[in-house]
Amino acid sequence: MQYVIVGNGVAAIGAVEGIRQHDTEGTITIISEEAVATYGRPLISYYLSDKIKLDTLPYRPEEFYVKNKVTMKLDSKVTAVSPQKRTVTLESGETVTYDKLLLATGGSPVAPDIRGIEGQGIFNFTTVAHAEALKEVIDSVKNVVVIGAGLIALKAAEGFAERGIGVTVVVRSRIMRAYFDETAGNMVVRHLENNGLKFMQGVEISRIKRYGTGAVKGVDTDKGFLPADIVIVAAGVSPNMALAHEAGLNTNKGIVVDDFMTTSNADIYAAGDVAEAKDLLTGEYTVRPIWPNAYSQGRYAGFNMTGAGKPYSGGLSMNSITYYGLPTVTVGETIFEDESGYEIDTFEDLDNSIYRKLIFNDNILVGCILIGDIDAAGFYTSFIKNRFKLDEDGKKLLMEGDPSPALWPDEYIEAMLNNP
Repeated sequence: MQYVIVGNGVAAIGAVEGIRQHDTEGTITIISEEAVATYGRPLISYYLSDKIKLDTLPYRPEEFYVKNKVTMKLDSKVTAVSPQKRTVTLESGETVTYDKLLLATGGSPVAPDIRGIEGQGIFNFTTVAHAEALKEVIDSVKNVVVIGAGLIALKAAEGFAERGIGVTVVVRSRIMRAYFDETAGNMVVRHLENNGLKFMQGVEISRIKRYGTGAVKGVDTDKGFLPADIVIVAAGVSPNMALAHEAGLNTNKGIVVDDFMTTSNADIYAAGDVAEAKDLLTGEYTVRPIWPNAYSQGRYAGFNMTGAGKPYSGGLSMNSITYYGLPTVTVGETIFEDESGYEIDTFEDLDNSIYRKLIFNDNILVGCILIGDIDAAGFYTSFIKNRFKLDEDGKKLLMEGDPSPALWPDEYIEAMLNNP
């Protein structure tokens, strides 16, 4: 069996491990546009700030690829997929044959509609190559404007601030609004401002202003002008679906897959930030570009590329990140347009930057936001993932910050003991 994986993010790693669990002999080829093997993307801000070196970034050591008999084609772009011939064609003209193909092509940064956004001095921040480009100019930079409200924007800002560079994060609404409520977002902003970052939330950008040479001068907003030597655009990512379109696969907001991570073509699978896959809590099919889901989807794709027939139970919205020593975790459903029908409990300690928000629906914990004190995050996650029904006493313990495993159902504990 010939397995080909396009993309070398964490979904590809999951796929390799899933394949090798059921097929130790088939050939595996990974094709990646990047010049380096899979690495921890959240770590590139630490690489930018010189906290870590390039050789500490890889997600798996080189021996992983040797042990699993993986052929790597790095710095190689796939330009076409032929489902009829079962081949992929590289930019070099080389053709690679597959029996089973996984598209784990991830996403690309979105360019917002802002005058002057094209040209020198504008950078993205999602890959090692982006970090390398920034390291080449960072010594000549005094002020940076970061456009964006999400994780990438905040980590980019942190990387520059760690180097003593003035950073202003410009946000159209508020930070991390897909995961944090206003209280949590404001707590993180206060913490980051105390560490030297600046924020302008609820701001519209009209244009990137430039000198006659074309170099960036700054950013015009509806709240005034911000001087900047460079601008980081971190306004979201869009799934890379060009190859899926080329292959005639069904797409929506991502590449549409079933519960076995199979696309509309039985020999082609998709996983990671490009896949529109099942959500564990809602049962809906959606794109959730987060690392744990990408790995899990890749692993199940790997299982099923071998014919194992293992259904993917669904991904869980989950983020865990630390900002200047302040840990944050969000799990499950945390933001709602209409909170009616939900039971919501919060605890707030502003002096110590601690915030806890629990969301219940029909006596089941469906989401949590934890800021500062995250020690019990794993237990909260178990309640959310397994949809344990709780009585009033159980909910009270969770609300008090004590999600004890003693509240797990007996049959769940017995299953864990019998399947260590």
